[in-house]
Amino acid sequence: MHPPARSNRAYRTVAHLVRPVLRLMTRKDWRGAENLPTEGGFLAASNHMTNIDPLTFAYFLWENGFAPKILAKASLFKVPVMRNVLHATGQIPVHRNTVSAADSLNAAVDAIADGDCVAVFPEGTLTRDPDLWPMAAKTGVARLALTTRAPVVPVAQWGPQLLLRRYEKLLRPFPRKTITIVAGPAVDLSDLYDNPQDTATLREATERVMAAITALLADIREEQPPATRYDMRTPLEPGEKRIGGDRATKPELP
Repeated sequence: MHPPARSNRAYRTVAHLVRPVLRLMTRKDWRGAENLPTEGGFLAASNHMTNIDPLTFAYFLWENGFAPKILAKASLFKVPVMRNVLHATGQIPVHRNTVSAADSLNAAVDAIADGDCVAVFPEGTLTRDPDLWPMAAKTGVARLALTTRAPVVPVAQWGPQLLLRRYEKLLRPFPRKTITIVAGPAVDLSDLYDNPQDTATLREATERVMAAITALLADIREEQPPATRYDMRTPLEPGEKRIGGDRATKPELP
């Protein structure tokens, strides 16, 4: 296949090295590529279960003709070698809770205006839901969507957590894991475009995106998601405790 038109030499080099490794470790069950826009910049928003998700997400987008600019936590840009790769391929650092936080939004807005696919994990970190359902998200995806009015394509992944379990560092490459990735139709936010970007509007837009991702994941898993989305801001119940930010109420999935 030809590399995506908007990929630079560094991106193509990284893809040349990484794609064969992912092919060895995974089987593709990919659907919904027809929902990815063929013209103009857009947002691709996915659930986030494990630290391998960005690679499988980028692999899906690359193979469908896009060189995504991924919003990645700023700490990754401090890791030797990785920081060089991230900078060279044009990934966007997210400076949470700092005076530089707006820089991430501005860089993403510029990338979308330039015609790029910006990939985002709206939850901002690995889901803390004990059964790996999407949890309550941050409003960054809403701010980007309402500022740019670009399409927001929901994407659900299931299977990366078998390749690399949440919080673990060692891959489990064999036997090969089936990675299911489904892209859905763009989320309709048009009725919110002219609203003030206040808390109510941002939360409404964010929840629409998360609801679309969750519905796709429920279809993949053939299970019903929780009636209430896990929210890290919710106070603990009596007898609960947190381990690494999680409520320690259920065992990790195998």
